[in-house]
Amino acid sequence: MGNSIIAACKNGNSSVEELDSYFPVRPECQADVPNTRFRPRAGKTLSERRWNAAFSQEGHLDIAGVLRRIQRGGIHPSIKGDVWEFLLGCFDPNSTFEERNELRQRRREQYAAWKSECQNIVPLVGSGKLTTNAIVTDDGQPIELANTTSNVQDTNDAMPVDNGVYDKKVVQWKLNLSQIGLDVVRTDRFLVFYENQANQAKLWDVLAVYAWMDKDIGYVQGMTDICSPVVILLENEADAFWCFERVMRKLRENFKSSANSIGVQSQLSTLAQIVKTVDPKLHRHLEELDGGEYLFALRMLMVLFRRELSFDDALYLWEVMWAMEYNPNIYSLYNKTLEQLPDKSNDKQLKQYGEFERRIVRTGAMKQTDALAIFLVASVLETKKKRLMKEAKGLDDVVQILSEITGNLDAKKALNKALKVHKKYLNKVKRS
Repeated sequence: MGNSIIAACKNGNSSVEELDSYFPVRPECQADVPNTRFRPRAGKTLSERRWNAAFSQEGHLDIAGVLRRIQRGGIHPSIKGDVWEFLLGCFDPNSTFEERNELRQRRREQYAAWKSECQNIVPLVGSGKLTTNAIVTDDGQPIELANTTSNVQDTNDAMPVDNGVYDKKVVQWKLNLSQIGLDVVRTDRFLVFYENQANQAKLWDVLAVYAWMDKDIGYVQGMTDICSPVVILLENEADAFWCFERVMRKLRENFKSSANSIGVQSQLSTLAQIVKTVDPKLHRHLEELDGGEYLFALRMLMVLFRRELSFDDALYLWEVMWAMEYNPNIYSLYNKTLEQLPDKSNDKQLKQYGEFERRIVRTGAMKQTDALAIFLVASVLETKKKRLMKEAKGLDDVVQILSEITGNLDAKKALNKALKVHKKYLNKVKRS
């Protein structure tokens, strides 16, 4: 992972040391990106040495010790990709090195098979290029790219497209490819990493294959913000795909939409219920401003504060959240039953859970319905309560006040506040 980042720095003629970051920003963009608050701290951050020492000789991982360290100070950039694979459930901590190598190989083969299917339909996939131009009309008829002007270098070659049987889902996938391209060229462009067109194409390929594999979701704007860090952290494209697929298991419902509702609506409804419970006065004020549906919080929940934080800080926030929400039964996280819950008196077993998830277990909850991200947004609203109550005379004022957290949100303090809001919420619900 580190090699790919250093290589990207060299391609941009800048060194990691000069930019004081594993994710260097292009010099001309320095003034336009939020300041970074997270810095690895010895004795708190999970270091490469501690990470390697957490494995037994066979490869079993001491996940409890790893979770404690991450919750205390995040993960050192040099090992983020490796650790994320465990946090997101790509691998079982109880597996061996050999078992994980075999699983990784099978997954790479599966990704290659899916990518090959995509290439057979649209040969641009896997070519090291991408497109921002439509390749088919809305009714599935092919468009010659040679007759269009692309926004991406070397993508205005004519693209062969199949003339197979009309299929709405296949046509929708083809239509998605140009939107993916448009979003890819806008995503994290301030990073040196994306000065290399091959890296842009890697992000496009991963999203294109995912949209092909998950046709019910396909592609929705905002997914590039979630996928980009994974593509940067994991050098192998197939590994990046599977890590992104695991992130999407957590966030997939956010991106579902219908004619009547958006996917994140359920989380917004939960947010409204939480604020109404912990701070009825603030909720009532927001309702009076016609903000009772909490649509002003949509972006924060949809892409997990990516727009409100620097790149480094967003990664820090995500990994600490995932560590806090970690469940050793992560494969069945959303179908958890009482029989699968650990013995609440078994401290050793409970240590395998993240701090936030342990609270869910201890309350005897049947399932986790309230993600930490929702309490994080609630904590932001609590922090801004005085200004919201005093200055907000309409929804535009609410949006303006909340927009001021961009570049100024302290992820660590916000998470601590979120845990306090969660505790307050549980206490109030218990008493009601």
